[in-house]
Amino acid sequence: MNTGQMMITIAAMMLLTVVILRVNTNFFNTSNVMYETKFGVMAVSFGTSIIEEATSKAYDANTVDMSLGNINSLTNPNSLGKETGESYPDFDDFDDYNGYTKSTAGDNTFQSAVFNAVCIVKYVDPSNLNVFTNTRKWHKKMIVTITSPSMVDTVRMSTIFSYWYFR
Repeated sequence: MNTGQMMITIAAMMLLTVVILRVNTNFFNTSNVMYETKFGVMAVSFGTSIIEEATSKAYDANTVDMSLGNINSLTNPNSLGKETGESYPDFDDFDDYNGYTKSTAGDNTFQSAVFNAVCIVKYVDPSNLNVFTNTRKWHKKMIVTITSPSMVDTVRMSTIFSYWYFR
């Protein structure tokens, strides 16, 4: 083999090395995107389950057993959250989830990542649903924030729960 053939062989080996490195980089990037997507979907599922569970409860502690027609009978805005002696999973109304935290650590449903959820429930005025109010209203907003050490992003979900009274 002469010098020219040796140079062509070395160049071919270098080209093959560059191609292999580029393919491995693409596989790695694709794998990262797939995991981020999977964790995002799982976080949304986790948050949705908390929201659906909360909205299946009564609107307020004072509406568990009876209907209300007077807004002043609702829970004081500074007292939103679980009542004394109440603990999960025995919540009976929507605002019991104010300050509630939940983790999937040890849960076999979410084996690939640990998710942590934090809930906030406050009254909102229908004219501006993005701002909490310190007065009793017929509408409460829940914000669920889901984080995970496995995710780059934070998932934040919200819902509005309203009380309707019909005579």
